[in-house]
Amino acid sequence: MLLSILPHFSQKHTSFLIRSIDEFSPVLCYDKQSFKYASERILLMNYKHIIFDFGNVLATFQSDDLLRSYCNREDLPILKNAIYHNWQALDEGSIPYEEYQEETLHLLPDCLHDTARKCFATWYQHMIPIQPVWDMIHRLKEQHTGLYILSNAPIFFEEHADFFEITRLFDGAVYSGSIKKFKPNPDIYQHLFDTFSLNPSDCFFMDDKPENIKAAQKLGMNGMVFTGENLSEIKHAIGLEE
Repeated sequence: MLLSILPHFSQKHTSFLIRSIDEFSPVLCYDKQSFKYASERILLMNYKHIIFDFGNVLATFQSDDLLRSYCNREDLPILKNAIYHNWQALDEGSIPYEEYQEETLHLLPDCLHDTARKCFATWYQHMIPIQPVWDMIHRLKEQHTGLYILSNAPIFFEEHADFFEITRLFDGAVYSGSIKKFKPNPDIYQHLFDTFSLNPSDCFFMDDKPENIKAAQKLGMNGMVFTGENLSEIKHAIGLEE
């Protein structure tokens, strides 16, 4: 088990783990169950805080799936092209939400204006919780692990994030729109560290985009890309027992 976990760790963490195993050697020599327990406890000591992206980590964010709740198949591509024509500007906080909505309406035929307005008002309600991740968060909270959100998202979403009950378990959150800093730029990670007094080496980051994980690692925060299929690997990497 331990050998399968080691590749996920930096040289610093691996060295710490080996030193810690030496200290636990009387226990580890007792039996395999003691080894399993002690090694996982050591790994938990490496990461005091787990950082989560929101979209496609805590809840699904798939444009087609969201829009199907509002329109038929024929209208979907028209609505999609208009609503997401410059969504990154919302994530960056470079345009007010209402202004972006009006800009979008000008790209649509009149018959889709009411549909677009409904979408802008309630789209977040159609994001589906990723339950295995929520279950993991509950377990981490029971172990007093620090929990934080780091997400590229519009100010509008930040204002409605408490729609998701799981957010009440988090110790803090950083959303890109309100601070005008966004992943993978390093300044949003530094904002997280500074705001909550976090040491990057004490943190582990889950995000669905490889470039965001690479940016975190350059700043000293380890992490893994969440694919939707590799939660067991991530649990092993942070030392959380199945």
